[in-house]
Amino acid sequence: MTDKNSEIMKRDLEVIWHPCTQMKDHETLPLVPIKSGKGVYLYDFEGNSYIDAVSSWWVNLFGHANKTINDKIKAQLDSLEHVLLAGFTHEPAVELAHKLVNITPETLVKVFYVDNGSSAVEAALKMSYHYHLNLGKRKPLFLSLTNSYHGETIGALSVGDVALYKETYEPLLIANMQVPVPKDQSESAAKEALQILEDVLIDKSEEIAALILEPLIQGAGGMHMYHPAYLSGARVLTKKYDVHLIADEIMTGFGRTGKMFACEHANISPDFMTLSKGLTGGYLPLSVVMTTDEVYNAFYCDYNEYKAFLHSHSYTGNPLACSAALATLEIFEQNDILGENEKKRTYIYKQVEKFRSLPNVKEIRQQGMVTAIELQGYDVKERIGLRIYEYALSQGVLLRPLGNVIYFMPPFVITYKEIDKMIEVAYKGIERLMG
Repeated sequence: MTDKNSEIMKRDLEVIWHPCTQMKDHETLPLVPIKSGKGVYLYDFEGNSYIDAVSSWWVNLFGHANKTINDKIKAQLDSLEHVLLAGFTHEPAVELAHKLVNITPETLVKVFYVDNGSSAVEAALKMSYHYHLNLGKRKPLFLSLTNSYHGETIGALSVGDVALYKETYEPLLIANMQVPVPKDQSESAAKEALQILEDVLIDKSEEIAALILEPLIQGAGGMHMYHPAYLSGARVLTKKYDVHLIADEIMTGFGRTGKMFACEHANISPDFMTLSKGLTGGYLPLSVVMTTDEVYNAFYCDYNEYKAFLHSHSYTGNPLACSAALATLEIFEQNDILGENEKKRTYIYKQVEKFRSLPNVKEIRQQGMVTAIELQGYDVKERIGLRIYEYALSQGVLLRPLGNVIYFMPPFVITYKEIDKMIEVAYKGIERLMG
């Protein structure tokens, strides 16, 4: 280990409390100081390279140090780094908002800028509740799906259902209830879950402000996937019972599911859509809440009626982040990204077929550029994901399993040769578990 590597690791552990980490693990599990990134690769100070098979927590779309995004941010940096968005505006925010309105489902015509994914969810929940209140209705309850995840701030945590994150904070959470997520990707499972959803709406719709869901893929919930028919049915039912539909596309947006947005698979327009992660290509924190004229108009009145949506973040609509997002959308506009992704998706699916022969593999799931391999026969306390993580790093691949689920969500610029290595390392890692 180089002196530089050791120095960074030592100084880090003196002062940094890392996210989603039991810090005691780092008594035996070395940190990996990263010096640089290029394309799908991350490089450490010892000259090792790692394929970023999880897109650095699902944010990176077009690789590290992407020239198009780099150039756009550098150009913006010379003119304006930041200005408050209350009473002021700037060109990148205006241009980005128009582009987002043009590419999202047709009824989503207003853009509210926020900072990050959890904050976008918080804002959407507040908007929904406040909308009903402005119309004279008190609807303090939110509905979400079992096994869901929407972030870790209090409101976002409240509408999630991953016990690992939620149980400790239960006394602090806002009113929420869950309905079953479809058990698999079949249309019949979607129909079964929709029947339960309607039963709950019949009974509780006067109390429920909104149903929030991750369309098609539940990310932190082990990459659980379900059929688009559930989205179609949920849109019909929420309209019927005067309940908003919030589509949390923070992870699924910008091409991950095979279309630009997962809602397109069901051809639906939700009342709210939250976007973040891939929005800036993985460069800078930025999120938005997309919503409708109907919602917007419920807040539009004379000041003294006190119906305004008084919600703000210091870096709302940051020009540098908006510029990164504009560059990201430019890459989509100038290239057939979704077409190329479909070819890669098909290739990945064929390559992972061999995993089915392993007795410790329970199921293989895929939706667009997200592929999940669920293992069986292991207790969660065995931490097999950590064993695969360590092995993959030793082979030059960054995998970060979710419990017993190994998944691939690489940047879209990954080559077929890099796909082969990513899959082969995961296969050997799983095979090694059997001793």
